[in-house]
Amino acid sequence: MKQYLQNMKNGKAMVEEVPVPTPRAGFALVKTAASLVSAGTERMVVEFAEKNLVGKARSRPDLVRQVMDKARREGLVPTVQAAFNRLDQPMALGYSSAGTITALGKDMQGFKVGQRVACAGGGFAVHAEYNVVPRNLLTPLPKNVDFESAAFTTLGAIAMHGFRLAEPQIGENVAVIGLGLLGLLAVQIAAAAGCNVLGIDIDPKRVALASSLGIQAVTRAKAVEASQAFTTNRGFDRILICADTASNDPVELAAVIARDRASIVATGAVGLTLPRKIYYEKELSFINSRSYGPGRYDPAYEEEGRDYPPGFVRWTEGRNFESVVALMADGKLKTAPLITHRFPIEEAARAYEVITGKTKKPFLGVLLTYDEKKEVRREKIEFKAVSNQRSAISGQLSAGGDQLSPVRLGVLGAGLYANATLLPAIKNIKEIELVGIASAGGLHAEHSGKKFGFAYAASSDDEIINDPKINTVAILTRHDTHAELVIKALKAGKNVFVEKPLAINSVQLSAISKQLKANSPLVTVGFNRRFAPLAQKLSAFTKDHREPMHVHYRVNAGYLPLNHWTQDPNIGGGRIIGEGCHFIDFITFLVGAAPVRVNAYALPDNGKYREDNVSMTFAFPDGSIGVVDYLANGDKSFPKERVEVFCGGKIAILDDFRKLEMIENGMRREVKGAQDKGWKNEMMAFARAIRAGGEPPIPYEQLIGVTRATFAAVESIRNNSQSIIIG
Repeated sequence: MKQYLQNMKNGKAMVEEVPVPTPRAGFALVKTAASLVSAGTERMVVEFAEKNLVGKARSRPDLVRQVMDKARREGLVPTVQAAFNRLDQPMALGYSSAGTITALGKDMQGFKVGQRVACAGGGFAVHAEYNVVPRNLLTPLPKNVDFESAAFTTLGAIAMHGFRLAEPQIGENVAVIGLGLLGLLAVQIAAAAGCNVLGIDIDPKRVALASSLGIQAVTRAKAVEASQAFTTNRGFDRILICADTASNDPVELAAVIARDRASIVATGAVGLTLPRKIYYEKELSFINSRSYGPGRYDPAYEEEGRDYPPGFVRWTEGRNFESVVALMADGKLKTAPLITHRFPIEEAARAYEVITGKTKKPFLGVLLTYDEKKEVRREKIEFKAVSNQRSAISGQLSAGGDQLSPVRLGVLGAGLYANATLLPAIKNIKEIELVGIASAGGLHAEHSGKKFGFAYAASSDDEIINDPKINTVAILTRHDTHAELVIKALKAGKNVFVEKPLAINSVQLSAISKQLKANSPLVTVGFNRRFAPLAQKLSAFTKDHREPMHVHYRVNAGYLPLNHWTQDPNIGGGRIIGEGCHFIDFITFLVGAAPVRVNAYALPDNGKYREDNVSMTFAFPDGSIGVVDYLANGDKSFPKERVEVFCGGKIAILDDFRKLEMIENGMRREVKGAQDKGWKNEMMAFARAIRAGGEPPIPYEQLIGVTRATFAAVESIRNNSQSIIIG
């Protein structure tokens, strides 16, 4: 299918062929008929992308500070690589569209195939021939609301939410400053609610357009005088600022034309330096409106489909969408007069030339249209040139001195970890042939497929798992999907690499353990740190120990907000299960066996944290003790990891996988190097084991034992630091 994409690194934008996405539970696949181009949000994104690096840095000093902190912590080279990798990710533009449902994921009661819907949400209702959209961002359309009108629904909800925040009453006087697309929707909504409405804009043509819609409107030059006459010198009860300007003039004008104790709501991006004197004297209320309404930016609402009870939250974003569509159906919200440009998706670049001012022509509503009769098959996207190159490499391996077959890899997941960490580490490993890569939306798989040299990209996990050419699957998806995909891949006879954690609960882990006993393919987990060069030197230094070890692993993990997906116990498993397993595994690697008992202590969460300031003490079969201090309450500019090992007259200190000190018999030896946490070495070890038919690079009893240890640590925290036997 065709999709319009923006590259944030080089500023280039183009229509690309990407796989048709696959709807998961709670989502619908929608064939797009029309999508609205945002002259505000999307224009800002495009203009940022087109800036050079210096321009980007000047416009986002907050991101520059984050990069500098990362450079101090991890070094300049990996920081630059990470920054460029993030910028290189294609960005899907658009957030308001309409179309027809063609497929449903599970748990989509109330929707059906063939249903006409309005779609909302950045990352969901994008400019593409097909989109996957969650249930709370879908709104059924009445027969008398056409797709072009419905494509305005999301923008209408922004205007609706701003209007509701002002809390107007029937018969009150409402002013709307700024008669762009948002303002022209807002004046109609206010009029439909029984308010007396005056529109204000600097452009006489937009004033005339508002008048043609039955709304009284004036130019900015006449605004104060007209406002006095309109309100009989009382001032406006409610003012909506829908302008798009860095100037403070809209907030200053709003104060001048407002009555005492009036409400002012800003839905547009305007200067926010409020003149204190007049705001103080009139005791004005000012609100910056946040998008479509309650539910916005809440993953539980938008992605998981958890609605808010109407008795507590009457107007959610979803119910605002319904309200906007109802006004369209009743003829009270007209969008046809607002449309100035239509472009087929194939010519989307022309639409962005219009909204960024390159054509120097006036515009208002800019739509992208799609061929409703065109059927796009849901199949993989092949990169033929890349495929031939990979086949040549495979032939060389088979014909040369090395007679072992290559590892033919399929990857599930093409997110930031895949693109910034794992795929760069394995792209030059000649024993691994990159066959296929899949992501649910298809977009990131297509980008990664081209970038790293895969033969094809797809949107379906089954496409990869059932491909007979693939003998190994790498699972790089969200944590809650790991166990199911591991079992499915093993049943299909594939070797499996799964990024940590192996599982997020004991039921999943038991199912994997059972499957491992029934299958011959190899499995390993992304416990890469044990394969790091300095980790191997540390292990060699301590491996002949005849006494139990004491290992202390301090982790400056950094704060993550409570709404981050890793904090959700049902998706990410929480930070101890989701990331703490890394550090438990590292101690397990040094000791040579998984822990058997744990005591865990946590600092109070105090509404800010979620069991992520923790000290865990592990006992091992040989009497060794391992302590993991996992802390989220520090400063991210400080190095993340430090390991101290005491054993049999030896001391070893590993600082952030960049420096290793080894002390013995009064002699100190130091090894330094660029930070290397072992990703490439782990994949090479896994590839060798697969090709030679050897043992897994990490013993299964350690994989299972470490995962159980994370469950036990969480249990200990919740049972008032009770000592928990692992197993």
